[in-house]
Amino acid sequence: METYTLLREFADSWMLLLLFCIFVGMIFWVFRPGSKQLHADTANIPFRNDAGPAAPRTEDKAPAKETVK
Repeated sequence: METYTLLREFADSWMLLLLFCIFVGMIFWVFRPGSKQLHADTANIPFRNDAGPAAPRTEDKAPAKETVK
């Protein structure tokens, strides 16, 4: 069997199925429950610094350690 024919049959069958499964998985990933806040935050990136430097977000900071006196 010729290499081109073998690769063409593979692309027409299993690769098509694989790419379709990846596409469906990406759709589920985007519309999964709990991702609304992440997408809203990402959508607002261009507007963060309109009035001045952006304030640091609290969820990005590591929790402060308490000092013992």
